[in-house]
Amino acid sequence: MKNKIALVTGGTRGIGNSISEKLLEEGAFVIAVSKNKKINKEWVVSQKKLGFDKVDAYTCNVADYDDCQTVVADIKNKYGKVDILINNAGVTRDSLFNKMDKISWDAVMQTNLGGVFNITRPVIELMLDNRYGRIVNISSVNGQRGQSGQANYAAAKAGIYGFTTSLARETARKNITVNTVSPGYIATEMVMNMPEKIRRGIVSQVPVGRLGTTKEIADLVVFLTKENSGYITGADFSINGGLHMS
Repeated sequence: MKNKIALVTGGTRGIGNSISEKLLEEGAFVIAVSKNKKINKEWVVSQKKLGFDKVDAYTCNVADYDDCQTVVADIKNKYGKVDILINNAGVTRDSLFNKMDKISWDAVMQTNLGGVFNITRPVIELMLDNRYGRIVNISSVNGQRGQSGQANYAAAKAGIYGFTTSLARETARKNITVNTVSPGYIATEMVMNMPEKIRRGIVSQVPVGRLGTTKEIADLVVFLTKENSGYITGADFSINGGLHMS
């Protein structure tokens, strides 16, 4: 991966940060994207302290199409290409559907599904020009099975499957693969900050009896970005400890 440039949305925290760090360990040049300029700067500094010099970060709201166009254009001018795209950015606005307002619906759809379109649309042009690309879209177990209080989130994450398979069919002969990874409950900062009683209730539903780790997600995602994964496209990979089996 030493000559590969990877773009990771939501790449400075949680699962996204673990994916970014795994890509850096594999030798890729990693460009993280998030909405928070301060966190982006701190993330670049922290990675350089860890010995990773091949890093950059852009402030971008993936829910804003024009913002994504501008960022990718700048990346093209500065680095010339994007070989790997990880669509990881996402938000939640949970509530029971009969209490869900339009603002909460739109916020999740525009970021979690619209954001995948917004950033992939300019990036796919670069990949088609180079006749190479690896795209991994982060979905969710709740996009597969649904979840009470998450009609917006589940709908957006389910939509990612259709997007993934359609784009995979369009680009397969151009040496571009498009796959989906669907995590279950992962020990992110958000989950670990839940009350212990709620966390125990979640774990009790998982057949393997524990939460997943961000490193486990990153290992799977990065495998799908390698050159020797070129025969895998249009696939979804469940990594949920057996919480949902199909």
